Amino acid sequence: MGIFKAYDIRGVYGEELTDRMFYKIARAYAQFLRPKKVVVGRDCRKSSPALFAAFAQGLVDEAVEVVDIGMVSTPMSYFANGSLGADGSVMITASHNTKEWNGCKLCRAGAVPISGATGIKDIEKLVAGMSGFEPPYGAGKVVKADVSAAYGEHVRKFAHMKRPLRLALDFANGMGIAESVAFGGSDISYDSLYGEYDGDFPNHEANPLKTETLADLQSLIKANPGKYAFGVAYDGDADRAGFVDEKGETVPMDFVTALVARDLLASNPGAACFYDLRSTKVCEEAIAAAGGRPMMSRVGHSFIKDQMRQNDAIFAGELSGHYYFKANYTAESSSMATFALANIVSASEKPLSELVAPLRKYFQSGEINTKTAVPPGEVLARIKAEYSAKAKVFELDGVTVDAWESEGWWANVRMSNTEPLVRLNLEAKTKASMEAKRDEFLARIRA
Repeated sequence: MGIFKAYDIRGVYGEELTDRMFYKIARAYAQFLRPKKVVVGRDCRKSSPALFAAFAQGLVDEAVEVVDIGMVSTPMSYFANGSLGADGSVMITASHNTKEWNGCKLCRAGAVPISGATGIKDIEKLVAGMSGFEPPYGAGKVVKADVSAAYGEHVRKFAHMKRPLRLALDFANGMGIAESVAFGGSDISYDSLYGEYDGDFPNHEANPLKTETLADLQSLIKANPGKYAFGVAYDGDADRAGFVDEKGETVPMDFVTALVARDLLASNPGAACFYDLRSTKVCEEAIAAAGGRPMMSRVGHSFIKDQMRQNDAIFAGELSGHYYFKANYTAESSSMATFALANIVSASEKPLSELVAPLRKYFQSGEINTKTAVPPGEVLARIKAEYSAKAKVFELDGVTVDAWESEGWWANVRMSNTEPLVRLNLEAKTKASMEAKRDEFLARIRA
């Protein structure tokens, strides 16, 4: 697949991903989309300024007006796309990847993502067909815009806190620092870790999905009992957030989905809310109990956003810590997610740990990856054939076997989009059942 991935373009800078390649990608993006005005933002990686210059020049040579919004979070780039009436947007980032990586996330107008299935493959073909000496098609221009204040004001409209809260925030030297503009003038105050931009990410990986990266945040909270309502850790481009409670314990990301959906439905009765198909059954139950329409989504931001738009959904949560809001152009906003949880905690007499406790009623395997000796597609076909006669089977993303009503468990087996791996997620009503079914599925996958 190279640098052209299922959801974005990403690679190690200076190898496959070079300034010259980025210039070609920009021209191909413009030829594919034919935009007049494109918003371009970038993260704090050391390679981002050079890649911005290359991409901007490629757009200018295709007669495009480039709106340079500077160093921003990915949610801020989505906001800029929609609020500035652009024909598209580009965010130069490698998200949570380590410092050697960089890339870009591409959108159409209205922050609609371009994925492998909806344009990245077409752009790849256009790049492959370039000789490298194409003359400029036209002469565009670069103009600057600062969307920080407008984004902060936009996000604060989402808050309805009942009392002030103090939070602990781990910015991981990344773009969560930019997201914090939303907290100025609000009922959120905070103490921060690693609040200086550093594209080398010297303190730890900017990836809250790896629980070891939460250790410093947890230590800060545990060292100051009673001081913080909860903690938040952001990834490199701040489109994902991980949460820990007032005791410093990790809050599973799908539990956050359940809590936020339930709260939003109080003022949006009957609305659709999505959860990705790896999430606990608690999400479906909480949404239904709150009078909403629980809907299951595929994994991946482009798929989720498309399903949200088709069903006019107000919110979606993904197990990887992406939280999507209709209020932010059907895109992620980690500061909106922070406010969403703050709204809930500030309205309750209970701390976050006690609000989460009733959700801890089932048993999950966690995502287990297996590198198989046969093509992953063969493994999925085998799982489907074996379990179709025993339980409900569907193929929204990989193969899901749902025996919840009859036997109290479900399992999803899917392929990685980037590696020759098969991923298993399984949940059961009892620990014994979870362990037995987990081992059963792993035996089938590894056979």
